[in-house]
Amino acid sequence: MRVEIKNFQELTTSQLYDILQLRSEVFVVEQDCVYQDLDGKDQKALHIIGYKENEVVAYTRIFKSGDYFKEASIGRVVVKSSERKFGFGVDIMKASIAAVEEYFKESTIHLSAQCYLIKFYNSLGFKEVGEEYLEDGIPHIGMTRHK
Repeated sequence: MRVEIKNFQELTTSQLYDILQLRSEVFVVEQDCVYQDLDGKDQKALHIIGYKENEVVAYTRIFKSGDYFKEASIGRVVVKSSERKFGFGVDIMKASIAAVEEYFKESTIHLSAQCYLIKFYNSLGFKEVGEEYLEDGIPHIGMTRHK
């Protein structure tokens, strides 16, 4: 998988379309969850885009501390359903963690994890913080990683 990192202004309209299409495909259609994906925060984020050949197959967005959570954060972690068996989730998360450290010079990272993915995020060094909560009808938990 090839990874590109871009701020909002650097995204082409085609890249933005592909990212939003993937997010909608997984978070709205696959997870059967009606929610407002376009939340006004993409403009502040760095976008971590994973490509297989020329197709967007994995994606996250990252924020410096204070732009979303108190800590630097990773969100909208998504892998195309047909591509999940290739380890792209681990690859895009490792690229995202490295980008937070390189671009923001921060080592503490927070995320809001869907509860069924706790073990996945644990494998990347994230630990649960706080209590489980519902976000858009899906059980979530806060998780933080300290380097």
